[in-house]
Amino acid sequence: MSNKTSISLDIDYLCWVLSDDIVGKHIQCLGLAAASGLNPVIKHIKPSWLLRAVPLIGQLASIIPTIDCKNIDKRWPEVIISCGRSTAGVALAVRCLATSQPFLAHIQDPHIHPRHFDMLIVPEHDQIRGENVITTFGSLNYQEPKQLTEAAKPWLTKVATLPRPLIAINVGGSNKRYNFSSKAVSRFVKDLRTMSQSTGGSLLVACSRRTSDTTKVALLNGLNDLPGIIWTGSGKNPYLAFLYLCEAFVVTSDSVNMISEACSTGKPLHVATIEQETGKLAAFHNRLRNEGYTRPFVGRLEHWTYKPLDETNRVGAIMKQRLAKRFSALKG
Repeated sequence: MSNKTSISLDIDYLCWVLSDDIVGKHIQCLGLAAASGLNPVIKHIKPSWLLRAVPLIGQLASIIPTIDCKNIDKRWPEVIISCGRSTAGVALAVRCLATSQPFLAHIQDPHIHPRHFDMLIVPEHDQIRGENVITTFGSLNYQEPKQLTEAAKPWLTKVATLPRPLIAINVGGSNKRYNFSSKAVSRFVKDLRTMSQSTGGSLLVACSRRTSDTTKVALLNGLNDLPGIIWTGSGKNPYLAFLYLCEAFVVTSDSVNMISEACSTGKPLHVATIEQETGKLAAFHNRLRNEGYTRPFVGRLEHWTYKPLDETNRVGAIMKQRLAKRFSALKG
């Protein structure tokens, strides 16, 4: 988590972040906006199923009424930031409506040609390339120091008496290409117990929205007699607090976002393989291990250092330069 780039924009451009309220995507948009020196206005959108499935029809005037425009202002933005296929069509539609063409910065594969955007930011393992494509090692994030310290405040008294080290356990869940089987989760819980007992430390467990009830029960039943905190979804999410407070991490390998965010801390990061990774996910993890960011989790805590991964500020600096070039050309 390094300091922001010192490049500044001469004008306070109106920036819209198009959000479909999926946390992982929303956070990446906010991170890019902050790193680019922009103060975004959040536009919560509900694109039609057709616009989500076929983003290119956002360029057709007939599709405009299908966008939820209740919170659209009369002033159109100079900059639009969107993330994921589901918001790509809305970004194109807003550009059609706007009196002047906004700068479109899109994160993740939109499943249409990169030429439809001024800047397309994708993980390098997606293998999308083009003149306006910026590849990243992992995903972008939004972790301002002030934000992390504020998030940690409610948890300070709760962890004050816990034995050290504090180890964050960030748990994801099954998706289309990754399965949390009961057998694999049981092995994971057993390895966590082994680590806790060998280190004498505390496990600060944070489940995600994708964590199944079965996995939550296994974590509670298997770890509740050990020092620590197990958060399964009730009350305020401690995820950011744990990023700040903990001295090391164990993160399940299904989530590129959670892995990337932990890598931005520079703290030891152990990756727990619940199911063997394949394809692009496997390539991502291979590079992380080869470059010293992560080590496999095998039931023990190791200590090492690495330079924090800071792709958000790197991409933000590039975007600042491109915005300055774009709008100086328009002035001329």
